[in-house]
Amino acid sequence: MGGLDIRMREVVCRHGRVDAVADVDLRVEAGERVALTGTNGSGKTTLLRAVLGLHRQVTGSILVGGRDTRTPAEWVRRRRVCAWIPQKPAAGRFPLLGSELLESSGAAEEAGRAAERLGVGPVVGRPLHTLSGGQLQRMYLARAIGCVAAGAQVLLADEPTAALDFAGQEEAADVLTSLPVTLVVVTHDRTLADRCDRLLEMAAGRLREVR
Repeated sequence: MGGLDIRMREVVCRHGRVDAVADVDLRVEAGERVALTGTNGSGKTTLLRAVLGLHRQVTGSILVGGRDTRTPAEWVRRRRVCAWIPQKPAAGRFPLLGSELLESSGAAEEAGRAAERLGVGPVVGRPLHTLSGGQLQRMYLARAIGCVAAGAQVLLADEPTAALDFAGQEEAADVLTSLPVTLVVVTHDRTLADRCDRLLEMAAGRLREVR
């Protein structure tokens, strides 16, 4: 099992003057699979975005593989080692094709094979905005697989099965938890959560361990 460890200490994330994440301490071991649950607005997505460096109002320490991901010098490395599946996948302001999204993974052939396995191979030539929610989620999952093939060692996923039916949720859960990476996934999907090593709950910006 591959992956990089993640260390957070006294992490606070703000939206203006509001603390969306409050004094979070979290240690995720390399190769560990962690599910994060909680109500809407509890800070889950903000926490993942902070690890990626996409949230600017952050204090405290966030280390990925022992290195601070927030420094400008680490921005390119962070994008390379951390794959990301957003909660609301962007269809693109311009008519971005599925094949172009897969190419952006850095390993287009592997991402293309993953798209075939996930049942979206026939639609990779279509603009993303023409795909259904489930097709779009599968396309982003295929892209994440390509990112891992290209060297990503951490996968951060935000509700990656929300638009899928039960069979699709089972399939996506199997794929996500079998990848040789450190996985932190925001989910309300019991199937996916049960396949993870640990389950954490977030409420009002604070974390507690459920199991």
